[in-house]
Amino acid sequence: MSTAPLRRRRAPRGSGDQLRDEILDAATGLLLETGDAKAVSIRAVAQRVGVTPPSIYLHFADKDALLDAVCVRYFEKLDDEMQAVAAAAGTSPIDVLRAQGLAYVRFALKTPELYRIATMGQGQPGSDVDITLTSSAFVHMRAAVQALIDEGSYPPGDPTTMALELWTAAHGVAALLISRPYLPWGDVEEFAGRVLRAVCCGQMVAGAIAPEDPPRETVAWLREVVHEHNLR
Repeated sequence: MSTAPLRRRRAPRGSGDQLRDEILDAATGLLLETGDAKAVSIRAVAQRVGVTPPSIYLHFADKDALLDAVCVRYFEKLDDEMQAVAAAAGTSPIDVLRAQGLAYVRFALKTPELYRIATMGQGQPGSDVDITLTSSAFVHMRAAVQALIDEGSYPPGDPTTMALELWTAAHGVAALLISRPYLPWGDVEEFAGRVLRAVCCGQMVAGAIAPEDPPRETVAWLREVVHEHNLR
């Protein structure tokens, strides 16, 4: 029996978007199976779809463009999840922000191969991937930060900078859980929740600490606050 791949039937007019989706599905499947972008070639994707390599080039200029498109679609799905958790978290901005951070980590852990390729590779300013990030997951975090500033929970400041700090924490947790799963994290969900809670609440505390305050005085003040809270 022949093992040659089946040739895809000629697509009807107007089905270019469908073929593009099939190409992205095939490239995504190869990435998930191999965990290595180097294993994804135009020829391999074409073979899986059942078309010739020139058909791929009608939609993507080269392999890099194809992989960028895969990552863009990946973060569009993250955008959907970020919006869903925000709706479920209620009206409290701090609950929304923490839920968004946890959703980000969970999403990364679902498909670590894709997350690694999409966020841990060499970035290029203005790439489609970075544009998608700033218009989806990041913008949701920034909106929650702005809400916390508006209600007086977070100190006045640039919401973009604060959101970058929170995003850094979420990405750091996800990246380490993916790259170093053997470390003694304990329950992954609880670990991620503790880190994100500390960072989210830390922004509130930071507003009461002057940059020139000695760390020793800051620790003493925080101890007093904790002591008073425990006496209630």
